[in-house]
Amino acid sequence: MTSLAEQPAAAAGGAVAGASGPDIARLVMWCQDRPGIVASVASFLHRNGANIVQSDQYSSDPTGGRFFLRVEFHLPAAAARLAALERAFATEVAAGLGAQFRLRDNAVRSRAALFVSRYDHCLLDLLWRERRGELPIQTVQVVSNHENLRTDVASFGVPYEYIPVTRDTKAEAERRELELLRGRVDLIVLARYMQVLSSDFLARCGVPIINIHHSFLPAFAGRRPYERAKERGVKLIGATAHYATEDLDEGPIIEQDAVRVSHRDSVAELTRRGADIERTVLSRAVTWHCQDRVLLDGGIAVVF
Repeated sequence: MTSLAEQPAAAAGGAVAGASGPDIARLVMWCQDRPGIVASVASFLHRNGANIVQSDQYSSDPTGGRFFLRVEFHLPAAAARLAALERAFATEVAAGLGAQFRLRDNAVRSRAALFVSRYDHCLLDLLWRERRGELPIQTVQVVSNHENLRTDVASFGVPYEYIPVTRDTKAEAERRELELLRGRVDLIVLARYMQVLSSDFLARCGVPIINIHHSFLPAFAGRRPYERAKERGVKLIGATAHYATEDLDEGPIIEQDAVRVSHRDSVAELTRRGADIERTVLSRAVTWHCQDRVLLDGGIAVVF
């Protein structure tokens, strides 16, 4: 089956603010570490009239490790020149380094589909941040296995597709989801979608998938985690955003956060504070992904 979109290769996100303004582009690259990589990239950009405005790099080991680079640069008429620049970089730099890379215009937003069940806090927060210009995505579709959030989503002008899922209809539901999104999205965000995606869906969708969940796992897996956390007298609650893989809730971690709580806090208060953290952690992860700030070193997410 055709993938939903051309595979973007890795992920992306940003722990710090990037450059803004017209004619800003970014290059991300990863390869085996060796001397001269930064010099080769900087010389290439200089030869082509680009001015580097932000640069981050990481080596897993300076002797034989993996090297990761993210550069933002100003280039006059960047949008019109990126295709030619990409071809030149592939032959003049990447080929000699055995590197993989991608070039993108900072002004282009990622097309996203948001999957949700009954809980609205993550979904509505993402849509609100997008509307305010705080999130570099363009939500093209909301998909839900429940009808209850249709009116809320309609207020943002985003299409809402209700696809119910049961044990007997799961395969057909996922087929419908893939058909609905094919060629339309660069990213899927599970904004509290309470369904486990099959390995077949993950293999065929062709785009990264970001998931959010509470950080009690694996201690309180399943239903009613905050009730069981209250019973155990937990002192920290938090959230984890990660890439979805076939290993449930074990994909590369993009972002986490936590807050201290007390035995005095009710289940309702724990749940409320947990929802707050889920919102902020997920929005950071989506932002960083879409800014090409996340690169994968095996099962580790390198976040610039």
